[in-house]
Amino acid sequence: MAERSTAAVDVADNSGDEPLAAKADEGTTDGTAEAQDTTGTKPQDTDGEHIGSEATLPTPDLHSGHKLARRYRLEECVTRLDGFSSWRAVDEKLRRAVGVHLLPADHPRARSVLAAARSSALLGDPRFVQVLDAVEEDDLVYVVHEWLPDATELTSLLASGPMDSHDAYQLVSQVSQAMAAAHREGLAHLRLTPGAVLRSSTGQYRIRGLAVNAALRGITADSPQRADTEAVGALLYAALTQRWPYENDAYGLAGLPKGVGLIAPDQVRAGVHRGLAELAMRALANDGATASRQEQPCTTPDELAKAVAAMPRIRPPEPVFTAPPEYQRTTYQQGSYGRPSARPGVSVTTPMMAAPPAPLQSRTGKALKWAVSALLIAALGLGSWQLAETLLNNESSDPGSTQTDPKSGDDGKKKPTGQLLTVKDAVEYFPDGKAQHPDDVHLTYDGDSSTYWRSKSFIGGPKLAPFKQGVGIVYELDSAQFISSASVSLQFGGDHTTASLYAADSLNSSTPLTSMKRIATTETTGTEAKLQTKNPVKTRFVLVWLTDMPKSPADRYSDAGYKQSITEVKFMG
Repeated sequence: MAERSTAAVDVADNSGDEPLAAKADEGTTDGTAEAQDTTGTKPQDTDGEHIGSEATLPTPDLHSGHKLARRYRLEECVTRLDGFSSWRAVDEKLRRAVGVHLLPADHPRARSVLAAARSSALLGDPRFVQVLDAVEEDDLVYVVHEWLPDATELTSLLASGPMDSHDAYQLVSQVSQAMAAAHREGLAHLRLTPGAVLRSSTGQYRIRGLAVNAALRGITADSPQRADTEAVGALLYAALTQRWPYENDAYGLAGLPKGVGLIAPDQVRAGVHRGLAELAMRALANDGATASRQEQPCTTPDELAKAVAAMPRIRPPEPVFTAPPEYQRTTYQQGSYGRPSARPGVSVTTPMMAAPPAPLQSRTGKALKWAVSALLIAALGLGSWQLAETLLNNESSDPGSTQTDPKSGDDGKKKPTGQLLTVKDAVEYFPDGKAQHPDDVHLTYDGDSSTYWRSKSFIGGPKLAPFKQGVGIVYELDSAQFISSASVSLQFGGDHTTASLYAADSLNSSTPLTSMKRIATTETTGTEAKLQTKNPVKTRFVLVWLTDMPKSPADRYSDAGYKQSITEVKFMG
């Protein structure tokens, strides 16, 4: 099948990019239209020019606070270049951060951007930052995509040094597999730079700007698969060496020495994994460069992914434990305490103990012994009574002293009250950007068991992972309350539903699950999930998170599959 790229258009790119991604990006400092400010420095556009720099084409006159579709509120401009601008925005309907690309509807690349965005959205691969909306209205074209505040650009990761072998292996493995999947659907990136690759807090790599970044700039390629493969090779080379594999500096990385050509990574830096170095050369074999050991060049992402899979798996480095300082036991006599010395040939002197006095065996001695014992017992009793009286007096006189909570048990743990807590608001929780039915979450606390929020129907189950980590709803109580238990009424029974409670810090649809505290988990085959905490936890926001769902028959809303609906949720203090 002939290669094609939905990012290809017939308009020349005014920013000076050449067709091949690796060559086009030489001399730039970022290279992505979706740059996020993860370092706290002044935002820059994707070609290294500060916001407000002169552009070839006029950009839409928009400002922070402007709202699109009465929903997307623009917050901060992160790119302004060649007639388009990119923003960090807030989706007020779903209460989450998003990214937005904007350009005039009469821009020469507007049609291509819309087509690329819609094609990328149809892919639906979680390894790519998802396109959420692509709209033309009010003489504007805008593309809305996910915003991942907890992810870090590869540019920032490489600023601190090269990656170890395991991290570099994970990078090339995940990125090559993702790009192979995209090209099987006829989608190319053509702008795959360190700024376009993000690593999440869980170590997963996400690629942003699939097809869209190239369409925004009008980048084309006669061989899009070869261009993207070479771009992945450049990423691997940079990860191994902290150098860009061309003569010009780019993306905060120093280029190779001028005039020497493309040299293997293990010749640039000592200790580079030989297999990964050869793999980078096979992907970069171009313009006369040859791969190590006469291996065939990788010319497509699929070939590169297969070459990575054929390598022996590189395991993470063993954790290094630092031995704690030797514990010095405190005794009456510092030293070996009568034990043999650890050093051979050194004599051990056993400490001499004084001989005990002879026992009092006479009648007078026995009387004296009983008298001393009685005095000691009396002194101990008097001292204990005085100490207790002093402590009681101090507690009663000190207004800042800690008092026993009448609602707490003898063990100091708070006792459940059984009081029904009031739910103030709720939003659907979907950190992967794929919502279920966010407009129906209020039906789960309206007091009507005939109304409900429902998930979509999934093919695999009962556990949704790895295709989806879970579905759920974040609830806001009227104030911070102690939660001791929850009751979740479900529509479908069967094998099986797994529900968990998490204490969250905000009413947000995309807060990372790793930042929350899990407080209870249960599994049920019935239509009610009862969750009990070991000790009441105080929080204002609580997530109900479903990770396993039973196989259920088709209904008027969805086909048969693994799915679940929540009819009512109740929280008790």
